[in-house]
Amino acid sequence: MRDRRAAPRPPRVRARGAAIAAFVVLAAMAPAAASAAGTQEVAAELPYTCTFPSGQRPAAVRVSATFPDRAAAGEAFTPTDVTTTVVLPAEAVADLTAAGATTARAATRLTVGVTRNEAAAEATWRGTAEPVALPESGPLTLTTMGDVPSVTGRGDGDLTFSAGALAVDLALGTADGTPAGPGPLTVDCAPDGDPPALQPLVTVPVGPGTPAPGGAPSSPDASPGSPAPSAGPPDGPRDGSQDGPQEPEGPAEHQGDRAPRGEGDPPGGTAAADRDAPPCRYDDEHPSTPSSLNAYVTGHTNVNKLKGASLQPAFCMLIEQGNPVDGPPDPDHLVFDTASRADLHHEGRRRTPPFESTFLTFDFVPVKATMVLEQTGPVTIDARIRMRLTDLRTTTDTYVRAPLLLRVTALEVNGTPLAVAPGCRTTSPLTSPEPDPAAHPGDHLVLYGRGEQELGLPATGYLLLSGGTLTGEVTVPAFTGCGTADGENLDRLLTASVSGPGNHVKQIQGQTCSIANPVFGDEFNAPQCTEDLQPAVVPRPER
Repeated sequence: MRDRRAAPRPPRVRARGAAIAAFVVLAAMAPAAASAAGTQEVAAELPYTCTFPSGQRPAAVRVSATFPDRAAAGEAFTPTDVTTTVVLPAEAVADLTAAGATTARAATRLTVGVTRNEAAAEATWRGTAEPVALPESGPLTLTTMGDVPSVTGRGDGDLTFSAGALAVDLALGTADGTPAGPGPLTVDCAPDGDPPALQPLVTVPVGPGTPAPGGAPSSPDASPGSPAPSAGPPDGPRDGSQDGPQEPEGPAEHQGDRAPRGEGDPPGGTAAADRDAPPCRYDDEHPSTPSSLNAYVTGHTNVNKLKGASLQPAFCMLIEQGNPVDGPPDPDHLVFDTASRADLHHEGRRRTPPFESTFLTFDFVPVKATMVLEQTGPVTIDARIRMRLTDLRTTTDTYVRAPLLLRVTALEVNGTPLAVAPGCRTTSPLTSPEPDPAAHPGDHLVLYGRGEQELGLPATGYLLLSGGTLTGEVTVPAFTGCGTADGENLDRLLTASVSGPGNHVKQIQGQTCSIANPVFGDEFNAPQCTEDLQPAVVPRPER
């Protein structure tokens, strides 16, 4: 969750143990289409030094790609046909075969610096390859390919691309198809030089053109103090952040549900008072810890009997993230479990803000209800991370369990307000089918999300840090305590209209804000936190 534009570090080899879980928290990035009148092809032969178990070895690196020969200011383009080829010397191959390996499957992460004038940014170019046989002697050539992020030059001038740190992730296998050695490892490589020097790849001139998407004018140049790209080893996958800034001029473009920062907004994103979301922050009564996160959640819940859906506007969750521990033994996977806890948070109470829903009861009578979800016990977030050793494909299965009562605080039937008693609520918490009732007894809502990732590619689906979609089915219990001031009992009306099983739930969690390591954003990075440590991302509900 930290801003990773750090000082260069010495190359090293990391044998992957529990740290492999970091692969699951990459954020997806969609490349933009290139648009240029002509193209220029690049094939750069670059000298690198890589660190292997037996020591540092020279390695030849070749980077090839197709770029536009020029670009318009404010217009995005994407390098295509990107290939990274690494030739490992015979001594390095001997290190791999000594571990009993006969095949190697490679994925590469190349740090690419983009500069214009005094502005600088970084991106990560990722590539993957099929397994190749290790030679009995001599060098080994590994060639990876993959899509890369788009780039937008917001002002006139030359965009210069340079190659920096390179990480080669290796999954080693034996002749019978089982993993070899102590497990997957990462070989860190740096451009030759002391300190390592960025290796120029190509220059793309940027001239006058159409404004950036949305009609906004190009931003002014970055200040002379902008950090330079790093030539040191990349830090690997980032917790819920983008693969790197995609433009060295001005604020980052809109990514997913992140709102672009406008003129006058604080550096941490849109001010909380200007957003359509309640406050979401830790305070003296709810102090944070080094593991504290917060996030907004929103979504819809179907009401089958009323043939409609209830919108749950954005509400706040305060989360205490658990540490990964070894999961059950699995000969084909690395398995880790994490157990986190969370609380709804609104005006100091464990509940959502009030929300309204209007339905046609009995297909013709309009009823508007104001409701609140009230937490009756701890919300648990259990995730199991499984990494397949043969190809490092990772899946993360997450179950969120929340004991929630549904309270009705106001009711209006056919335009006539009814004075509902303050104790109007469901007789028990909402319930869902529980996949493990012995371990998780009691009544609670169950939501499920899955995140998936191929090595070297962005993750998809739900992950706790970056958010995503959670779904489930809920049974609404009968209602009680819903009498009116004139003695009318509405329990049976609400129960007949709303209560019942099989109501589909779809919740969208936004990007979390890490309280101990906040990412406020700048002209290159989308914010994850506001200046007062609230979530910068307010997700949009989906049906």
